[in-house]
Amino acid sequence: MDGIMGMVDTAVTSPWFYLVLFAVAAIDGFFPVVPSESMVITAGVYAAGGQPELAPVVALAAAGAFLGDHVSYLVGRRAGGRLVRGARPGTRRHAALGWARRTMAERGGLILVVARYVPGGRTAVTVTMGAVGYRLRSFSLFAAVAAVSWALYGALLGYVGGVAFEDEPLKGVAVGLGLALGVTATVEVVRFARRRRGMADAAVLDAAGADSGADSGAERSPEGPVGRRPAARVGPMPGE
Repeated sequence: MDGIMGMVDTAVTSPWFYLVLFAVAAIDGFFPVVPSESMVITAGVYAAGGQPELAPVVALAAAGAFLGDHVSYLVGRRAGGRLVRGARPGTRRHAALGWARRTMAERGGLILVVARYVPGGRTAVTVTMGAVGYRLRSFSLFAAVAAVSWALYGALLGYVGGVAFEDEPLKGVAVGLGLALGVTATVEVVRFARRRRGMADAAVLDAAGADSGADSGAERSPEGPVGRRPAARVGPMPGE
């Protein structure tokens, strides 16, 4: 345990740590297997002891995240042309692209900010926004909001853990990571519940549409407006 703590202390307090933090946050934007949250939280824990400093940690983590999101966006932008050309009208891919384009146009900024707190999810969102041609100026604005809020959130979580466990930084890191996992789990539960509710609402609307179609079909039946046969003739028609 002492050996691990010594290695972590050496790494985090090194002058090169700031550059590594920036690089990891950037790479995580388009290659979501790099543990950028863990590094930001760890930096926040040690910042409670004075090294590294909290302000540069937040600034460099945010700058790296902002850069990484734009790399992911540009990857989607370049791939988007091929996706659109390969999506023929009437196919599922064409319908999915249309849905994604409408969704991003309506609330893409909010989705981008929320997705920044979901590891892996943010890369899917940024690539999709590039693929559907989401406006770069708007993307940059919301990516900046997402990156700064994310960096503050991670660093402050770690800082709280570092203050609570000043003499045991590894426990502070564990507390910070636990809080971060709790927030991520809450976001996922809310997303799942909203998706289930949306599916239930769609099912109700489909059922209502089917009932309405059945009723209108009955009204247009050749047997009469309410499904009855025409009344029988009671006597000769004129001219008979």
